[in-house]
Amino acid sequence: MIISQLHDQGVLLINQDSFYHSLSHQQLEKVHEYNFDHPDAFDTELLLACMENLKNGQPISVPNYDFKSHKSTGPGQKVNPSDVIILEGILVLHDHRVRDLMNMKIFVDTDSDLRLARRIQRDTVERGRNIQNVLDQYARFVKPSFEEFILPAKKHADIIIPRGGDNDVAIDLIVQHIQTKLGQHDLCKIYPNVFVIFSTFQIRGMHTLIRDVKTTKHDFVFYADRLIRMVVEHGLGHLPFTERQIKTPTGSIYPGVDFCKRLCGVSVIRSGESMENALRACCKGIKIGKILIHREGNDGKQLIYEKLPADISSRHVLLLDPVLASGYCAVKSISLLLSKGVPESSIIFLNLIAAPQGIHAVCKKFPKVKIVTSEIDVTLDNDLRVIPGMGEFGDRYFGTDED
Repeated sequence: MIISQLHDQGVLLINQDSFYHSLSHQQLEKVHEYNFDHPDAFDTELLLACMENLKNGQPISVPNYDFKSHKSTGPGQKVNPSDVIILEGILVLHDHRVRDLMNMKIFVDTDSDLRLARRIQRDTVERGRNIQNVLDQYARFVKPSFEEFILPAKKHADIIIPRGGDNDVAIDLIVQHIQTKLGQHDLCKIYPNVFVIFSTFQIRGMHTLIRDVKTTKHDFVFYADRLIRMVVEHGLGHLPFTERQIKTPTGSIYPGVDFCKRLCGVSVIRSGESMENALRACCKGIKIGKILIHREGNDGKQLIYEKLPADISSRHVLLLDPVLASGYCAVKSISLLLSKGVPESSIIFLNLIAAPQGIHAVCKKFPKVKIVTSEIDVTLDNDLRVIPGMGEFGDRYFGTDED
């Protein structure tokens, strides 16, 4: 149920059952006396190593455990890391080392009769066992192990779900929490004025294309424009509004809102001009000013041109620059807007990608300026280029890249 609702994210399901120890010849001769519900039945060290590698972004090999032969067969299944990793199993909350790897711990509280019925169906249909053996195993091992190891682990859970997958409310809450965490970069926890639009496969796919060095100018512009439009729309959502009731053609009353009308755009030449069309498409007749920051001089940043609306101090300002790198240009531009009388809280800075260094520079100096971006990159290199980045945005967008 969780996986089906996270359809826009990569979700990986790891089963603890894959990490059963292979039984020796002597153990196989007395297999009916072997307790498969005891913590020692699992190769927890291998499970830990695999989960740690996945969390560190490394692929793993998951054992192929055969429940009929009670052995791991073949070389294992290669599995790549994913946005969300679900580790499922009866004893995943038992070992504190495994629990420490988890961001969320869930205990599914199911009625004992239903658990037994499911076990009978699974072991007879999927694992080729007869009902009498299943019942004997349940009485000797399963129920005592549940009471000794599984039930006590319930106290370690963050969430306890009655009725399992039938509990729609619990599933919805879990999915919402996961989606919130996925869209929340660590910097968003530090700076409440930083907003990253929620990532989907569509957004990641567009980023893949505009970041690819082999992408043609035509495709770069096409997908950059799509992303810019999304960032602009998200940025507009942070503007103030007033409530307004209107009458629909059916005669019904609709409780709506009025857009903020006192706003303007300011593009940082030249890359920021690529965002103007999207802003005009969203805000009919919007005024757009321009700022040019010279990239040479004693301090490396010097204002050499500005053309802004005369009444800019009374407007909300959408500052446009697709790349926030070191933050020097952004700080200079915002300082200019403040000198023109624009309140700090009336500035929304829109960009496609942002480096952590630039976010720190802007947020520490202007904590009331909102930053809206589609992705936060890793860092800057020695030449102050965003890494992994997408190269010189203006050159690629306007076709002046010599390469």
